[in-house]
Amino acid sequence: MGGAVAAVQLAGIQFGEPPAAAELSPSTVTSRAVTEFAIKDRAAPVDLSGTGLNGEAIDIAAWRGDVVVINVWGSWCAPCREEAPTLADTSSAYASEGVRFLGVNVRDNPAAAIAFEESYAIGYPSIDDRDGGALLSLAEHLPGAGVPVTLLLDREGRPAARVLGSVERSTLTALLDAVLAERTEGPS
Repeated sequence: MGGAVAAVQLAGIQFGEPPAAAELSPSTVTSRAVTEFAIKDRAAPVDLSGTGLNGEAIDIAAWRGDVVVINVWGSWCAPCREEAPTLADTSSAYASEGVRFLGVNVRDNPAAAIAFEESYAIGYPSIDDRDGGALLSLAEHLPGAGVPVTLLLDREGRPAARVLGSVERSTLTALLDAVLAERTEGPS
């Protein structure tokens, strides 16, 4: 992103600035809502930690070796409600494949966020991010987006793909299958 990233604005849920066309490498594939990052072009591992909705400490550094799906959401967000069943089902379907899911809840109080997760049978944890700390740590990877946004990390914790807007089941499973099929020796 070449330097400073725009400040996280919780009121408008803006995470950063979109990359200039010149900043995208030829091996980065971009569509209207989905970006996949070639192994050799991936950024450094993502550092993300916080407190879960139930008060538990969460740090994805402990999840290195697994593929991680981070979904930024809010209970008030219609597209978040639309994609919730897909995320819940996919997290269950891929749990034995070495895939971990993590939500980052913005603006909700814990009671509203927990009620949302219960109503959609979401079994993975979410960070309570009312203070914006998690979004700030992800700002480099979530340019110019609102919620929902989904970030897939490879086994080393590096961003492998990003989906802006509601993620469809076929898109999520295709991205997960591609990242799971990657060699584990490291970047090529």
